[in-house]
Formats: sequence, C-alpha cells, structure tokens
Amino acid sequence: MSDNDQSGNRAAGCCSVPRSDAQLRAELTPEQYRIAREKGTERAFTGEYWDNHAPGTYRCVCCGAPLFSSDTKYDSGTGWPSFYAPMAPDRVREEVDISHLMRRTEVVCAACNAHLGHLFPDGPEPTGMRYCLNSASLKFDPEAGK
Repeated sequence: MSDNDQSGNRAAGCCSVPRSDAQLRAELTPEQYRIAREKGTERAFTGEYWDNHAPGTYRCVCCGAPLFSSDTKYDSGTGWPSFYAPMAPDRVREEVDISHLMRRTEVVCAACNAHLGHLFPDGPEPTGMRYCLNSASLKFDPEAGK
C-alpha cells in the first residue's frame, strides 16, 4: 500500500479513518508494522494473545475493525491465536500466498488489507477451519464487566 492509498474498502463495524503507510509506521510498533503491513510472522508462543482466554473482540491493529470474537477462539496447540470463524464473512478476505515455496491461504483485514495470518482446513467444528493469526496484527478489546 502506498502512502497515497486511501482505499474506501471498509468492513462493517470499522470506524477508523484510513491511514497512509507513513501514518501507520508512526502509530504501530516496528513488529506490528512488519507483520501487518509487510506480511511478516511472529514466532510461535511469543505473541500477546496466543494464550488469552478472556472474553472480548479481536480488532485489526491498523484500522480497528472488529474481526474475531473470543467465542470462536480455541487452543490449536500451534502457539498463535486461532479461531474457527470470523465475526462475519465480510470482515476478512482470503488471498493466495505462494511465499516460502508453499501455497497457502493468507487472511487479510477486509477494511484495510492488513496481513493477519493464514487459514488452514484443520480446525474444529462447526467450520473445520483454523484462522491462525499473529497477535501483532490484532488489538484485543475485552468485554466490560466480565
């Protein structure tokens, strides 16, 4: 995404104004920027949310769009936050990723194109899918009063 990219691609519930790469570089930590904007990956068992069990909503770190609920989070044993479904199908988008000599399905924020992680067909029911995400691409919003 260039500094001039002000895409109007917005997910439902996203209330943040689109920001340029320069603004995001200034607002995010270097690790968050590397992962969300440069399609990086954090090491397993090192991210802030892989072992988080609190109720709440996981939002995009770049634009604040609500993406995943703690209701669909589960322990996949992989060391990354894993979910079996997004809050709504239009919250995330799937793209083909052929990096690292592999063919995988990349998961990105539908509102701002931030890299979130990858999707695998080895999750629990009811979907059988595993959205394996990077903590650095997410901001956890705990439910009040719980």
